[in-house]
Amino acid sequence: MEIVRTVGEVRDWVSEQRKHGFSIGLVPTMGSVHSGHLSLVNIAYNYVDIVIASVFVNPLQFSPQEDFDQYPRDETMDAKLFEAAGVKLLYIPNKDEVYCKGHSTTIHIGPLNDDLEGQFRPHFFVGVATVVTKLLIQVNPDAAIFGEKDFQQLCIIKKLVKDLDICIQIIGGKTVRESDGLAISSRNQYLSDQERILARELYAGMQSLNKHFQSLEEIDGACDDLKGSLLKAGFSAVDYLVIRHAESLERLVSPAKPMRILGAAWLGKTRLIDNLCF
Repeated sequence: MEIVRTVGEVRDWVSEQRKHGFSIGLVPTMGSVHSGHLSLVNIAYNYVDIVIASVFVNPLQFSPQEDFDQYPRDETMDAKLFEAAGVKLLYIPNKDEVYCKGHSTTIHIGPLNDDLEGQFRPHFFVGVATVVTKLLIQVNPDAAIFGEKDFQQLCIIKKLVKDLDICIQIIGGKTVRESDGLAISSRNQYLSDQERILARELYAGMQSLNKHFQSLEEIDGACDDLKGSLLKAGFSAVDYLVIRHAESLERLVSPAKPMRILGAAWLGKTRLIDNLCF
């Protein structure tokens, strides 16, 4: 596996592979690689000949109050794990390579940008949409693979590719979970031992909502009951817990499967997000 750090290097490498007729897949990450990321590499090889991974902790998607400086970083371990998974090129640009001096262009994806995660982290999806667009343009892969754990993010990326006529296939990878159901995330390492035990209740609670609803009032009531149960169990706050259209995330007009449960909740200083389609 090769490691490159500049746009010129990654473009030259991709150009050389295309001369040999190889198709290219991209797995963009912020590092702190775990089995969820590695599953995306495996998925990519179902669609392309060669997989590139990128590692870039994107400052544009962190507010001043969030954990940019504390976000876990381990370039050496990331490289070892990606190489073992079959990644052929690891692209690790620095901030100045991604955001040139005087950079001021950002991307806002309409109403979806401001809902759910966007309501509680209004800066977040502007940062995600901007950096993903730049990475897709820099690498120019045939396909890019993103995890379904961040389902709203996946929806936004699919929309920006469609709206901007970027000819790249966007593929979603199923959420990878621990044995007790907790969605694997780089931020799980922030949890204390007791918080880690409690964390499984988010997914377990979502599973309990996998039932038939007769009205929107029943849906709202069930979501409110689950919020109360999580707070009673020891969660410090629940930002949102909703049931939406399974693919578009539009608000429901009436209960009709498939639907998707989405939630974000706090255990101490750690924010967990998850979703489940039923």
